Amino acid sequence: MHAVFGLKDFVFLLSGLKWTILLSAIAFTGGGIVGLLVAVARTAQNAWLRRAMIFYIGVFQGTPLLMQLFVVYYGLGLIGIQVPAWAAVTMAFTLNASAFLGDIWRGAIQALPRGQTEAATALGLPMISRMRDVILPQALRIAQPATVGYAVQLIKGTSLAAIVGFIEVARAGQIISNQIFAPILVFTVVGAIYFALCWPLSLYSARLEAKYAASR
Repeated sequence: MHAVFGLKDFVFLLSGLKWTILLSAIAFTGGGIVGLLVAVARTAQNAWLRRAMIFYIGVFQGTPLLMQLFVVYYGLGLIGIQVPAWAAVTMAFTLNASAFLGDIWRGAIQALPRGQTEAATALGLPMISRMRDVILPQALRIAQPATVGYAVQLIKGTSLAAIVGFIEVARAGQIISNQIFAPILVFTVVGAIYFALCWPLSLYSARLEAKYAASR
């Protein structure tokens, strides 16, 4: 006789959801900090620095996230560095997010009219002040729709963390499904949870894009 999906199972899904949200928040925050440095370095005058960032972005955008998780979790173990699943997953997602966010923000910086940079330079502002006070506030505003859109992709991508034993909402759903033999019911609930997380962000991204288009 098959068990029935009940309140205890739903609570277990919510415990997985907690880790999904936490992982997404940490990866987005850490990836944003590193990505900001990547974007600035990608638009720097130093050619070697630009090439290094092109390579960095290319590696993480050009390889599957699943492979990156394997490399961080199992690769570090092969060289004698044992890391728990939580640390490995956080590291992999942060590095991946930094490449995508860095590229998004690099595009926004380069989309600014050259007159903005030239005017700041003519005023004698140092490079840090130019970026902090003139360029980045405008660039990050341009990049808002794409940044929120990437956050949606990041939340959905956290389901891959299950491959190294990390129990987020998708992995929690798989565990419940294996116990009660009701995959359609369980993953319908899991899908509804993801939808409840991502749909408001998708709407917000579309609203930001429309607002930016209207302002132009």
